[in-house]
Amino acid sequence: MIFAAGLGTRLKPLTDTMPKALVPVAGQPLLDIVVSRLLAADYGRFVINVHHFAQQIRDYVATRDYASMVQFSDETACLLETGGGLKKAAPLFDDDSPILIHNVDILDNVDYSWFSRQHLPEEDAVLLVSRRKTKRYLLFDNAMRLMGWKNIETGEVKSPFPWLRNAEFTIDDALQVRETSQSQPLTTHLNAFAFSGIHSFSPRLFPLMERFSDRFGIIDFYLSVCHRSRIVGCIKDDLRLLDIGKQETLAAAEAFYDNSQL
Repeated sequence: MIFAAGLGTRLKPLTDTMPKALVPVAGQPLLDIVVSRLLAADYGRFVINVHHFAQQIRDYVATRDYASMVQFSDETACLLETGGGLKKAAPLFDDDSPILIHNVDILDNVDYSWFSRQHLPEEDAVLLVSRRKTKRYLLFDNAMRLMGWKNIETGEVKSPFPWLRNAEFTIDDALQVRETSQSQPLTTHLNAFAFSGIHSFSPRLFPLMERFSDRFGIIDFYLSVCHRSRIVGCIKDDLRLLDIGKQETLAAAEAFYDNSQL
C-alpha cells in the first residue's frame, strides 16, 4: 500500500496545483519512483490511497504500464491518517499475504525483496527501524518485540505495560534504555530505535482495528496491541531515508538523486 493522500503542505506552491505523489524528482514523479522500485522487487499489486487532487493521481496511473495492478482507496471525504487509511483499504486486500506499507514521498535504500523475507509467518507486523537520533523512539526488548514508545522532549511514554508507563528512564547515547529510579527498576533491558515509516502488516490484524475510530495513527494501533500480537522491529543499520516533504529536501533530491547514493 502506497500512502499518497497527504496534502503536501510543506511543498507549496508545487502542491497548490498537483498532489505530492506527482511532484517530479529528476524528471520522474515520486509515485513512479516508488512503484518502479517495488516492481523490481517482484511486487505486483498496489493499493494507493488518494485525497488531495485525487483525480490527477487516478488519471496519471491510467497512463502507466502498471495501471492494471493498482486499486485506489478513496479518502477524498476525509484524511484518515496511516492507521485509518489502512483500515479503510482492508477490503481491497483479498488474501493473507503481508502488506508492505510505504509513503509516496520517501526515497530510501531498502532492498524490498530482503525486507519481505524478514516477515516470518508467526509475526503480525514488522517495523523497519534504525539506530539514529530522533525525538521519538520505539522501544523494543532484546528479542526486538515492540514494548512502547517515548518522546524524549516531553517525556511522554506510550505502552500497554503499566510498569513501563510508570518507570523513570532515559535513553543513552548507545540508544539503550537506562533505569533512573531506584524505587522501581525496569524488569527488562530495552533498546530504542527510530521508525522509518516502512512496515509489513499482516491482514490478520485487521479485526483488531474494528474498535478504533475511522481516523488514527498506525503507531498508536501497534502500541495498543503489542502485548498480545507479535509486533517486531527489523534493524537496518545502513538505512538511508530522504523525506521529500519540503522544498529543501526536494532540492537535495534533484541535485543528488541516484539509487546508488540513497
